[in-house]
Amino acid sequence: MTALPRNSAWPADRVAEARAIIADAAHHSDQLLRLACTVLATHGESAAERADARRLQLVIDARRPIARAQREDQGRAAQ
Repeated sequence: MTALPRNSAWPADRVAEARAIIADAAHHSDQLLRLACTVLATHGESAAERADARRLQLVIDARRPIARAQREDQGRAAQ
C-alpha cells in the first residue's frame, strides 16, 4: 500500500467533506463524526484545526458509554 502525497486532491476533497459533516453534527451518527474527526486530525490545514478534531473525537468517544447505559436503562424500564 502506498501513501498518497499530501498535495494530492484526495485530502482536499475529504477535508471539505469532513468539515461539512462536523458543521452539521446533529444530523450525523457518532461513527461518521468519528471518521470526519480522524480525517481532520490527519489532514487539517492548521495545527489548531487538527487539535480541535482530536478534542471532538475524545468527546464523542467519552459519551458513548453513557448513551449505551441509557439505552440499557430504558430497556429495563420497559420490562
